[in-house]
Amino acid sequence: MAGLKPRADLAKIGGMDLSYPIGKFDFRQTVDAASIPALIADIEALPARLREATSGLTDARLDTPYRPGGWTVRQTVHHVADSHINSAIRLRLALTETEPVIRPYEQQLWAELFDARTAPIEPSLQLLEGLHARWVMLLKSMSAADFARTFRHPEIGLVRLDLNTALYAWHGKHHTAHITGLRVREGWGTAVRA
Repeated sequence: MAGLKPRADLAKIGGMDLSYPIGKFDFRQTVDAASIPALIADIEALPARLREATSGLTDARLDTPYRPGGWTVRQTVHHVADSHINSAIRLRLALTETEPVIRPYEQQLWAELFDARTAPIEPSLQLLEGLHARWVMLLKSMSAADFARTFRHPEIGLVRLDLNTALYAWHGKHHTAHITGLRVREGWGTAVRA
């Protein structure tokens, strides 16, 4: 899939934006403290939701792009694991340092690495289960002052931990929707809850 760019008319089917099936994330939003428990619940639920979304998919289906020019289901699952590892580390840096400058990574290039294109998804699903168990434990222990702590992203600027929590609650649902939407469009049936 390297180098393929989706045509604008192929990125939408029936008016649905296949790139952003739940909408784009708003980096300018202010996160209300009352919404934090729900955001943490979304992060906690992601491993089970992703496992459910991919249940029963054959290798051929795992190697199907979720949209024209997009990643395969396999690459998407591995991307979620890669991205969430990075976010969990950024959280720890922000909690233990003053405005640390984080290092971005080339997610498109990571998705083209051999393991992201070919490895079974089970290791990434297991990684997400363990990672999210620890991540959620830490998030639930945080105070309002902790959520106000920041890290500096070289491309985005200063990011508060409450906003980053909202981002990753959205991120998990965003990529799960890529997979569940593909299942519906391809007539693969809905995943059966384990």
